[in-house]
Amino acid sequence: MTGASRLPLSGVLVADFGRVLAAPYATMLLADLGADVIKVEQQGTGDDTRAWGPPKAQGEATYFLSVNRNKRSFAVDLRDPTGRRRATELIRRADVVFENFRPGTMDKYGLAYEQVRELNPGLVYCSVTGFGAGKGAALPGYDLLIQAVGGLMSVTGPAPGQPVKTGVALVDVLTGLHAAMGVMAALRHRDATGEGQHVEVNLLSSLLSGMVNQSAGYTLAGQVPGILGNRHPSIAPYEVYETADRPLVVAVGNDRQFAALCRGLDAAGLAVDPRFATNTDRVAHVDALADELSVRLRRRAADQWFELLTPLGVPCGPVNDLAGAFDLAEQLGLAPRVTPDDVGAEAEGGHDGPMNLVANPIGLSRTPVHYARRPPRLGEHTDSIADWLDS
Repeated sequence: MTGASRLPLSGVLVADFGRVLAAPYATMLLADLGADVIKVEQQGTGDDTRAWGPPKAQGEATYFLSVNRNKRSFAVDLRDPTGRRRATELIRRADVVFENFRPGTMDKYGLAYEQVRELNPGLVYCSVTGFGAGKGAALPGYDLLIQAVGGLMSVTGPAPGQPVKTGVALVDVLTGLHAAMGVMAALRHRDATGEGQHVEVNLLSSLLSGMVNQSAGYTLAGQVPGILGNRHPSIAPYEVYETADRPLVVAVGNDRQFAALCRGLDAAGLAVDPRFATNTDRVAHVDALADELSVRLRRRAADQWFELLTPLGVPCGPVNDLAGAFDLAEQLGLAPRVTPDDVGAEAEGGHDGPMNLVANPIGLSRTPVHYARRPPRLGEHTDSIADWLDS
């Protein structure tokens, strides 16, 4: 384990009032980097995702476990005067506060940014909402809803008129990443000036930003994209093809790669066919191109094509399930699984032994991330934190 003094965010105290996914994902990233994250949970029930199962591991919902390592759990009732007093004291001592309640909820408890900023002038206070704190304040911020009204489902699906959500709550993850970046920038400003500030991030804006070229195609050129299935609006061939056994992705990004693909398929003539000579030509004749490639790709299995085409510089690969994806990462030495260091936590937290979690993808050569704590049981650290706040 990396010594705590070497971690980038060592000494940063985060009061995490966030629930579900976007805010907890952001605070876990900060915790992995060394921040001391105290997860404030509703007494008795805790984070909603504690009940979101199956699947479960060691009696806990894997949804909750996925975004709450390296944290301590402090269970309180904010409706109770003692709970509010302790929550206020935690905010007074904190460097960062995260909350993703519906706008106005923290105000009811006297814990909104404008209510606590004088108490802690250097506080970085991050609010995560679905549609902002203005006209969209009353709208519920669920990932599926944002994918629908935010345009993501309009470009995702097998065919026009068949919108499909992504297989993971992608908007929440994008928002969590934006929130963590905003907080890091605010901490940098605070360290330079002593001034805290309010960081506001919402799911809809995060999605519109995260749709990058699709959003820019609309704002810059007025083009409203539609569903293309597995095809790309600007590149070809860039889609999924059937092989002799299972689907294969071919993601050719330039003419050189296309020529290499044609050689690998023993079809060099396609590279000089006027319909396919340039990327612009290939996009214009994408159906004809798909026909030409499909008949050839069906002659071998996906893994055979991967082994044949990859050395030629052709970006391609089979469509893996998660087991295959983790196997690939392990084969490449990327160490996608981690086990937190607190192996002896069974007695305190009730865990049943080592817990395999997904690694943080950030690699730092001098101050690597750490995995000090498994996700906490509800209220696991309440007594020790309460004693500290009362002292």
